[in-house]
Amino acid sequence: MARQNYLFTSESVSEGHPDKVCDRISDEIVDLVYREAKKAGMDPWDVRVACETLATTNRVVIAGEVRVPKSLLKQDKDGKVLEDAKEFPIINPSKFKSAARKAIRAIGYEQDGFHWKKARIDVLLHGQSADIAQGVDNASDRQGEEGAGDQGIMFGYACRETPDLMPAPIYYSHKILELLAAARHKGEGEAARLGPDAKSQVTVRYVDGKPAEVTQIVLSTQHLDASWDSKKVRQVVEPYIREALGDLPIAKDCNWYVNPTGKFVIGGPDGDAGLTGRKIIVDTYGGAAPHGGGAFSGKDTTKVDRSAAYAARYLAKNVVAAKLAERCTIQLSYAIGVAQPLSIYVDLHDTGTVEEAAVEEALRKVMDLSPSGIRRHLDLNRPIYARTAAYGHFGRKPGRDGAFSWEKTDLVKAIKDAVAG
Repeated sequence: MARQNYLFTSESVSEGHPDKVCDRISDEIVDLVYREAKKAGMDPWDVRVACETLATTNRVVIAGEVRVPKSLLKQDKDGKVLEDAKEFPIINPSKFKSAARKAIRAIGYEQDGFHWKKARIDVLLHGQSADIAQGVDNASDRQGEEGAGDQGIMFGYACRETPDLMPAPIYYSHKILELLAAARHKGEGEAARLGPDAKSQVTVRYVDGKPAEVTQIVLSTQHLDASWDSKKVRQVVEPYIREALGDLPIAKDCNWYVNPTGKFVIGGPDGDAGLTGRKIIVDTYGGAAPHGGGAFSGKDTTKVDRSAAYAARYLAKNVVAAKLAERCTIQLSYAIGVAQPLSIYVDLHDTGTVEEAAVEEALRKVMDLSPSGIRRHLDLNRPIYARTAAYGHFGRKPGRDGAFSWEKTDLVKAIKDAVAG
């Protein structure tokens, strides 16, 4: 029997956190390649991106492997694509640099130590390894399906704690930072003097297995006015925190820790170096569910770290939406070059109305879980990834342009029918 009365904490970080700046740039690169592929008539199924970003004081380094359309490659005066000594096409850095600058500007960095216009940006992208490419491309010759871009395990999770079927602590941690960022971008009162870099943390007391109240609130946010102290920052941010928590009560003896170290003026990559993929728990379920270990940002969706994690969330959310359980964890596993998952595991945490084995069997029937099947079902071959880089990849609203398609609950009937047999 799972514990029913306990405290649980999750954290989130803002779009201006150094690691999230890097996630955003990496995902802007993914979107750029998909957009350019469409313009150039390149089949989006052939796009490959594995892009990592490093950011520090007025410096950004973008590295990785890509397969991109001709418009993103260096060409001679006759339009012939130039190659290096290893016969890799040479990347033209200009559009990649532009995408990075636009991302930094959109986040709001115009500070001496990190400025969208002044930062030096190095693009060290090169062509995809033929050894990796064959695992994906040649698999179709053997199996009729695209192979997984790597081995690994991925998890999906859903529960009934919030309207979006997400765990409450991470849901509210994200919401606090989203509201503060929106107020900053709008220039709303004194919130306009907040900086882009921030972290939040929310501790929730569970009673009888359900979120009952918030017992601890932690917020550290950059501020541009050096005269502000912790008391002043709390005065500015507290209304937004209370709005974000909505109907979830704040305990009478709740501890508030707002900028507990005091002044926070130097922030972002100037204050601490950032890297793509260092906030994987923030990106998922705030520690309330397992994580396979693979990051999402900067990867095209042949990489099952990304696409299969989306599929696992999609299936878990639909299982809970179908009222087959109050909570659901799903694990998928893959081998490089092999199309179908090696295993599917379902845990309903003693809240299910059906057997886990029946759900596992049903999931294989309702969705093709090969990388190509996932990309096709969720329509992932499109430029929809930059907005996933902050405030979580899950618990978001599906967009008309196909963004967050894995948050739809359109498999409810199919899963119910498959379980019923």
